[in-house]
Amino acid sequence: MSTLSVPATRRAPPRNRALLQLALALGVLALLFWLFAQQNLWGAALRWLFPENRAVLFERATLLELSLQHAQIVGLALLLILVISLPLSVWLTRPQGRAFLPLVSSLLSVGQTFPPIAVLALALPSFGFGLRPTLIALVTYGLLPVTRNAIAGLEAVPEALKEAATGMGMNAWERLFRLELPLATRVILAGVRTSTVYTVGTATVAPIIGAGGLGVPIIAGLTTGNLAYVLEGAVPVALLALTADFALGRLELALTPEGIR
Repeated sequence: MSTLSVPATRRAPPRNRALLQLALALGVLALLFWLFAQQNLWGAALRWLFPENRAVLFERATLLELSLQHAQIVGLALLLILVISLPLSVWLTRPQGRAFLPLVSSLLSVGQTFPPIAVLALALPSFGFGLRPTLIALVTYGLLPVTRNAIAGLEAVPEALKEAATGMGMNAWERLFRLELPLATRVILAGVRTSTVYTVGTATVAPIIGAGGLGVPIIAGLTTGNLAYVLEGAVPVALLALTADFALGRLELALTPEGIR
């Protein structure tokens, strides 16, 4: 008696699926900025929600302008976080820097528990109003997740693999870039994801010292008791945070070597 075998469904490799989802997330991000440019649509929606409000849209800047300012602030902060945290993590996992690991970990933990508004207040006398004190606050708050995950990822690389790489003739830099960092990529990107979501949300404090962004209508709404203004800033912030988190999650999967998924 013969049996019919059903051919297995061929699935796309995980990396290809992740790249497709990443492209989708980037498309959604572009769609969001297009949506932010539809000022009349936002006005109609907020006017429907708050018919009793005379003003439902912040008038000094369009939502698209505020969103682009917010994205610029977040992008600069994340760039500084990566420039500081990745070399620092590499140094702390080398023999010459390992002795400083407890001290640096404690300082970074204190930096994240310190409220960003307090950091702004401390930075204001030295750096004045504008972008610089905002970046100091955001970087101080966002360093811990990336640095902690980078250290954990680098330290999780098995010693046997490091010894094998050395035995194959790799020097310290080759072993770092060809073995350790690729194996630690997923853990590092998980920290970047966390820091990105933190930074997108925390950047709403930037208008307190005149740096702009989506926090402008939020603070204006809280000051005047206008909930429409608050929603005008809060909804785009939430949408940007969710989209960035999903996109980085797909990037994390796409860049992770196949054998360690």
